[in-house]
Amino acid sequence: MTPKLTVGFLGAGKMATALAKGFLQAGLITNEQIIANDVIGAAAAAFAAETGGRTAASNAEVMKLSNVIILAVKPDQVAGVLAEIHGQFTPDHLLVSIAAGVTLTRMEAALPGGARVVRVMPNTPALVGQSASAFATGKCASTADAGLAEKLLSAVGLALQVKEGLLDAVTGLSGSGPAYVYQFIEALSDGGVASGLPRDIATRLAAQTVLGAAKMVLESGMHPGALKDQVTSPGGTTIEGVHALELGGLRGTVMNAVRAATDKSKKLGQA
Repeated sequence: MTPKLTVGFLGAGKMATALAKGFLQAGLITNEQIIANDVIGAAAAAFAAETGGRTAASNAEVMKLSNVIILAVKPDQVAGVLAEIHGQFTPDHLLVSIAAGVTLTRMEAALPGGARVVRVMPNTPALVGQSASAFATGKCASTADAGLAEKLLSAVGLALQVKEGLLDAVTGLSGSGPAYVYQFIEALSDGGVASGLPRDIATRLAAQTVLGAAKMVLESGMHPGALKDQVTSPGGTTIEGVHALELGGLRGTVMNAVRAATDKSKKLGQA
């Protein structure tokens, strides 16, 4: 428990709710230490119902009652929100932004001098406590601020600190990556159905296979290629499947997807 920590959410959508629930489940804060505001009343109400946290009538109220501010609005709303809270932002505030593509420089320029800012790229599996997040710190954020950001993000999954210049690549890989994996799971399931399996069984087997393979990579520390080699017996079924994937250009296509999403993230940051 961190008694002096009060987390305010500017934006109370699904990602904000997932983060708040993770903080609560990890015992980092109580629901009395959470407050949120959202221009959509239904979103604020849902946030309160799922977390037990309070809702505020304005962003100014959130600023007054919080020392860690989670900026959880859409990228095109960031400038307006930062302009709104500029007068309430103090040296005691730490801003943690999960707005995709909005740079530390842009946020720092919109806030009073010396503002402590952390930029985060989470992903949607935060909703089930399995996020893959990366974060970068602004020029005035301290080592303690970085540690706090890591502690908070670790409550909903993996959290790694990187240089800000790498966050676009993080966006292309783990930020957009769940969509690629969902397509792969769907394709595995389709293959199972084409081979005679009922859809529900095929999808459950496909999803569990991806989950299990991912845990093997994380927990064994082995290179994915080495783990693949353990499954591919000489002249067996798996190497036939791997050969078919190579003919289809799976690896090159996935690499291109990550690079395309990375390039798009860079363009969003320049807008």
